[in-house]
Amino acid sequence: MRLGVLDVGSNTVHLLVVDAHRGGPPVAQSSHRSVLRLMRYLEPSGSISPEGVRAVVDAVAAAVAAGATAGIDELLPFATSALREAGNGPEVLDLVESTTGVRLQVLTGDDEARSTFLAVRRWFGWSAGEILLLDIGGGSLELAAGGSEDPDVALSLPLGAGRSTVSFLHDDPPTADQLAALRAHVRARLSEARAHFAGRPDPAHVVGSSKTIRSLARLAGSLADGVGPQDRRLLRRSGLDDWVPRLARLPADSRPALPGITADRTFQIVAGGIVLSETMRAFGVDELEVSPWALREGLILQYLERLS
Repeated sequence: MRLGVLDVGSNTVHLLVVDAHRGGPPVAQSSHRSVLRLMRYLEPSGSISPEGVRAVVDAVAAAVAAGATAGIDELLPFATSALREAGNGPEVLDLVESTTGVRLQVLTGDDEARSTFLAVRRWFGWSAGEILLLDIGGGSLELAAGGSEDPDVALSLPLGAGRSTVSFLHDDPPTADQLAALRAHVRARLSEARAHFAGRPDPAHVVGSSKTIRSLARLAGSLADGVGPQDRRLLRRSGLDDWVPRLARLPADSRPALPGITADRTFQIVAGGIVLSETMRAFGVDELEVSPWALREGLILQYLERLS
């Protein structure tokens, strides 16, 4: 069947159209993306501004039209931390539904971590053993660990790349004090989270997913042979720590000239790099592997299993 997965995130509204069936991998057919950067529209009260609400509604409407053109059989619409935590989130959901006919499912942080972990497990397979997952979205950082398809530990922290940028990196390029304040904040939040993973076996594979991590791996990582025709992309913390200070010295509009840094992520890539570096340091990770699959693929897999 042809599925449309509509992801209303903190940075983009992204419709991914795939052909999928149970027992096989979803095969991407088309993609439609609107860049929102919803964190820019947050008011002091924590609500999304009227301009931001209009942007959400317009982006969802455009995605629905793209899905109709692509001939999807089923739409799987969901929203993550930006709408989950917005003070007027329920009102925005109602307006989206009344305007576009789409009712967004709001995922919890635990939902995000577990669905992404499932996708990563299926991509790497059972032979990967114990996996530690790191996933950086626009609004939150998801952490999960386990040896099966459902992680034993799943955690979501408000350390997304967009949120961290808006909260700490107010100048372009950011100042040294702003960078230091963000690092200190990330370390403090991770020191609390680290206790949830105490006593677990060492992971056989540490895996990073999300567009932010894929972008950083293209910039600062390397390639290694994979099991099949695709190479594995690896990212060492030493390479990341070499590049993040250089990125921080560039204004945002200059960063897309670098490999892997796209225009829709350029404003938040420095914060994403800091969050990833500190997360790897907190868990003693020198190198991670990058998963092409993440939350959207996890939701597709869960949907197909429910159909059976």
